[in-house]
Amino acid sequence: MAGSRVAHATLKGPSVVKEIVIGIVLGCAAGSVWKMHHWNEQRKVRTFYDLLDKGEITVVAAEE
Repeated sequence: MAGSRVAHATLKGPSVVKEIVIGIVLGCAAGSVWKMHHWNEQRKVRTFYDLLDKGEITVVAAEE
C-alpha cells in the first residue's frame, strides 16, 4: 500500500494582473456611464436656462 497516490487538481490563486485589468475595465465602464449621465443632466440644465433667457418659460407662478 505504500506509494499509492491520487491525482488532485491543483487550484491556482488569483492572477494579480488579471484582477488589475478587470478592475481597470470595470472602472472605465462605470466612469463612462457616469460621464454620459452627467452630460445629459448638463444639457437639460443648459436648455432650461437658454429657454429662461429667451423668455419662452418662466419660473414665476401665474396669479389667479
